Amino acid sequence: MRFPVVLFDLDGTLIDSGPIILASMQHAIQSVLGREIPPEELAKTIGGQGLVAQMEALDAERVDELVEAYRLHNEPLHETLEGFEGMPVVLAELHDQGRKIGIVTAKRHRTVQLAFDRFPWLEDYVGLVVASEDTERHKPDPDPVLAALERFEADSGSAAYVGDSPFDIRSAKGAGVFAVGVGWGGIHPDERLLAEEPDAFVREPEELLHVL
Repeated sequence: MRFPVVLFDLDGTLIDSGPIILASMQHAIQSVLGREIPPEELAKTIGGQGLVAQMEALDAERVDELVEAYRLHNEPLHETLEGFEGMPVVLAELHDQGRKIGIVTAKRHRTVQLAFDRFPWLEDYVGLVVASEDTERHKPDPDPVLAALERFEADSGSAAYVGDSPFDIRSAKGAGVFAVGVGWGGIHPDERLLAEEPDAFVREPEELLHVL
């Protein structure tokens, strides 16, 4: 097989969490800062350094308030989360082929578990999770992807990283793994992802089976 190790981003790649992320960002900004930011501007920051860094960029003096407001609004919304049609079948096929499957995300382990609780099939197929607590530096830095490779005892040439954000693609390329951009996340436009020059770009989950 081409890539015995397949790593995935979580938000916008495995689960359709873009809407609840944007809603919670808007709630935090409105309730704490009393202002609004256009959704398209907020979307540009999703998938990168993580929640704390996003809030620091908004108001470095009120980070704790912003993060708390976001989390209080966001965690209950996981009960409304939707998955992407086709992803359970793709993960099952990769798993049945004997591939090692991991998640590399800027979320905390606690928040990842909320997604696992909502979608038990995720936990069935995923062998490891690298979350925000696991590395000092975060995407687009390669460290999270490199941490996953180390834990899987794999080299970069045997692995691919699949994600829906430009930060995912940069992290993958920085780590020397095969970078796959996906176009179904609903957060970042195709042209922004293609500008990062991923090694492959797919618009439907089933296409992953052909490029991996």
